[in-house]
Amino acid sequence: MLRYTLMRLGVFVGCLVAVWGLVYAGVFPRGLGDSNGVWIVLLALLLSAPISFVALRKERDRASVRVVEKMDRMKAGLDASRGQEDGADDAARAQGQTS
Repeated sequence: MLRYTLMRLGVFVGCLVAVWGLVYAGVFPRGLGDSNGVWIVLLALLLSAPISFVALRKERDRASVRVVEKMDRMKAGLDASRGQEDGADDAARAQGQTS
């Protein structure tokens, strides 16, 4: 998951540098007033999202498999814990009824 996040951040930074260069070269408009920095970040986000979606598809799929496996392990652990608690509760009730 960390690898995917770092790759996504790298795509964003690459787009940020490219957009910054294109804005200062005059290819893209500079924004309104003092909003130039915000304009550059928004353009970079707009460009990096579809690039990441296409270019990082395999890595995203690998990360999602890891997340699903981790959630399955956590659910199994919770079910096992719940079963132990239910067993202990049933045993305590059985002892209380016979006493």
